[in-house]
Amino acid sequence: AVGGALWVGWREGTIPLALFVDTGGWWIDIGLGLAAGAALIGAWRLLARLSDRARELERRLGDMLGPLEPAEVVALALLSGFAEELFFRGAMQGSWGWLPATIIFAAIHTGPGPAFRLWTLFAALAGLVLAGLMLWRGNLVAPVVAHVLVNGVNLGRVVSESGESPGDGRGEPSPETPPSDSERAG
Repeated sequence: AVGGALWVGWREGTIPLALFVDTGGWWIDIGLGLAAGAALIGAWRLLARLSDRARELERRLGDMLGPLEPAEVVALALLSGFAEELFFRGAMQGSWGWLPATIIFAAIHTGPGPAFRLWTLFAALAGLVLAGLMLWRGNLVAPVVAHVLVNGVNLGRVVSESGESPGDGRGEPSPETPPSDSERAG
């Protein structure tokens, strides 16, 4: 977010309010962001139902993130959604155009193995949708709302599913699971 703000400020000489919100049509932007976010969530859920790789990706991301409290999920979704949109759609797309911004956005959503390539492809699709919202509406409200919704729903689902085995669904070990070295030391 800081990098995006500095980039926009350097390019524009100031950080215009109009980049963030259309004061006359903000409710349209919120509605479009919610609709786009819901469509992307639906597309991912369909893919996860049909693809072993998508389910593997969800497991691996859940393992990497570990258990999170609902407030942590919300905070991560808000922070990542706002920061990435300010940087990619606000700064990068405003300077270099939608295609380079989308390609680089997809490229940073990667990791090792075939499951993570699927994440990169999905990020490319999401990046196109978010870039289109920015082009259409001319401000960050719709892309931010869509991005926060996608991240919040998917993070919440991935970390809740990762914490369900073994344990009680909150990432805590079941009584049969021996304590880890750090739990014994703590």
